[in-house]
Amino acid sequence: MKQLKIASIPGDGIGKEVVPAAIDVLKAVSEVHGGLQFEFTDFPYSCEYYLEHGAMMPEDGLERLKDFDSIFLGAVGNEKLVPDHVSLWGLLIKLRREFEQQINIRPAKVLNGIQSPLVNPKDFDLIVVRENSEGEYSEVGGRIFREEDEIAIQNNIFSRKGTERAMHYAFDLASKRNKHVTSATKSNGIVHSMPFWDEVFQDVAKQYPEIGTDKQHIDALTAFFVTHPDRFDVIVASNLFGDILTDLGAAVMGSIGIAPAGNINVNGKYPSMFEPVHGSAPDIIGKGVANPIGQIWTAKMMLDHHGEDEIGKVLLDVVESTTADGIITPDIGGKHSTQEVTDEIIKRLKAKA
Repeated sequence: MKQLKIASIPGDGIGKEVVPAAIDVLKAVSEVHGGLQFEFTDFPYSCEYYLEHGAMMPEDGLERLKDFDSIFLGAVGNEKLVPDHVSLWGLLIKLRREFEQQINIRPAKVLNGIQSPLVNPKDFDLIVVRENSEGEYSEVGGRIFREEDEIAIQNNIFSRKGTERAMHYAFDLASKRNKHVTSATKSNGIVHSMPFWDEVFQDVAKQYPEIGTDKQHIDALTAFFVTHPDRFDVIVASNLFGDILTDLGAAVMGSIGIAPAGNINVNGKYPSMFEPVHGSAPDIIGKGVANPIGQIWTAKMMLDHHGEDEIGKVLLDVVESTTADGIITPDIGGKHSTQEVTDEIIKRLKAKA
């Protein structure tokens, strides 16, 4: 019997609605898969927690979380209560950095029953591997002078170690998929970091002769995501480029509400963290219409991470059969509630037992 200890952080807004829904689905997964059990522990870290305690998590918050197998996060942010840079850097980014979650992965694919805004999406199925710890999101920089002389400096940090790590992850992933990796670059405009990125990509690619490769400048690549998303398998990108591409990937799927993500610790020292791409969606809190699919697909990614690929595939197939039958929430053109979509997925999962 495998037992996974999961730290559940519903966070803010609709996170408090979709995380319990996804946990109910995971409990159904354990019924279908007799050899897998989950032990969930809830943590209240959120903007509401900040208002009460002056921090997004307690001083020993990381210590409390570090021995879990994974972290299951809902959403972070409520700008009316706490500025976004405070909430994100106090919780989400803090966990990513302190727990060395140096890789972010986000899939995008056509799901039956969910209308892509593309006229002909051609059944695309891609995944973006994003370097998650440095690049354009480094903390190095600052401001000097005041008024019209004020200068803001933001340094992009690209280490060979961090860049190679992301690229190796992408190539290893491609070896299990369709054996092709695309590098997102901008070496014709960013004259130091991006030529370095290209050189490291060439060096790593030589170690995977069975994997096809190409490189695309980020401006062209974003256009191809719209015109020919089906041409891509695995894309490896820097922190900023990966962030932008993955939101675009969610959009061409049909809704950011269905997009999942994983923040991966590759050395096994700390837990990885799994979260949907959508935010806290304050406009629909409490209405019962939040789309649970992003959180449930995120649960599938967590299962994959722990070697449970088979049941993970079953779960995504069940989700897709549910959407194909039109059992979807209003954000993607349906009329069903969060609970109704969740209940249907659970019913279909149990039918597999």
